[in-house]
Amino acid sequence: MEFKLAIIGLGYVGLPLAVEFGKKFTTVGFDINTARIAELNSGVDSTLETTPEELASANLLTCTTDASLIADSNVFVVTVPTPIDASKTPDLSPVVSATELVARYLKKGDIVIYESTVYPGATEEVCVPLLEQISELKFNVDFYCGYSPERINPGDKERTLTTILKVTSGSTPEIATVVDELYQTIITAGTHKASSIKVAEAAKVIENTQRDINIALVNELALIFNRVGIDTEEVLIAAGTKWNFLPFRPGLVGGHCIGVDPYYLVHKAETLGYHPQLISAGRRINDNMGHFVVSEVAKLMASKKVNIVDAKILMLGLTFKENCPDLRNTRVVEMVDELSGTYNAKVDVFDPWVDKDEAKAVYNLDLIEQPALASYDAIIVAVSHHQFKDMGIEGVKALGKKNHVLYDIKCLFPSDGVDGRL
Repeated sequence: MEFKLAIIGLGYVGLPLAVEFGKKFTTVGFDINTARIAELNSGVDSTLETTPEELASANLLTCTTDASLIADSNVFVVTVPTPIDASKTPDLSPVVSATELVARYLKKGDIVIYESTVYPGATEEVCVPLLEQISELKFNVDFYCGYSPERINPGDKERTLTTILKVTSGSTPEIATVVDELYQTIITAGTHKASSIKVAEAAKVIENTQRDINIALVNELALIFNRVGIDTEEVLIAAGTKWNFLPFRPGLVGGHCIGVDPYYLVHKAETLGYHPQLISAGRRINDNMGHFVVSEVAKLMASKKVNIVDAKILMLGLTFKENCPDLRNTRVVEMVDELSGTYNAKVDVFDPWVDKDEAKAVYNLDLIEQPALASYDAIIVAVSHHQFKDMGIEGVKALGKKNHVLYDIKCLFPSDGVDGRL
């Protein structure tokens, strides 16, 4: 089979994939965001997942908003987001829209591969019927499907797409082999061919569910140790001297995967009559950590006789993780909203990694250019960007007024230098 690929969605997942395939095969990268396509065609990737040199090296890649250019493709790879709605229910509308688009150009012999994180069964229960209905083709007779979960770690320059082992699957044994061989052309770390699409879907969703639960455990430990009056980090360091103790740390859980994927598994389980206890409890704990931090900051300010009402508070960091510009599902914004809404504090948000227009568009936040010295009643280190670490604790403290509170969510600085930390 001579591969001609179409990558649907050119975000953090789709673009690196399109670039790698675009080095080897005729590849069309499609996205509905005209500004995104314009920047890519100018050789710039604002997500920082690819360099200008890497973009230029993909000489067989065409990036476009013109859907008609995918018509000649015989392999369609869907990499659109799978968020949750306000009620924590899976929102499959981006996948549905992408599926409807692909279906209009689907031909006999074509393969549709999904990389978007979904619950087990979603590809065959939600996507396949749409493909059949719109294309008027028959599944596993005229066209085929595959699933290969994305494992991109945003901001990670060591574990990149090609160096992370890839799980693959197909709707028939023969197609599973074709899909596996396709990914083997770009994945140097190798592949793992799952026995079915459902197994591959489940493998992805539990990767992040497992991590979510482990973080929830240490978050709950942090809540307990706060009441005991001991430092959580010190406890974890001591416990970590045993060879089999897992090195998880407390914190805010956001991002495109860990804070979202467990809800997909919960949703699927509940449709089958099972109500997950552990997974749901972990989600509740992690979702509440921002509120806990705000409460602790308020208590610490009160103990220093600093009135939180009308106080100036500096939030250092807005992204969901360090050293990347990714704002998806960041939980920092919830703390900003609570501090400004509940306590009527004036909150400045500073993040050197974030595009200010994006922060305004997504969260209606006006980021500051640079925090002023000796200006803040409280400072919260929300993200461990290297810029904040490089400032050193004295540099960070210099931003506060003479009497201020410094709270370190990320344990970036020694415990004896801050007023509180997780």
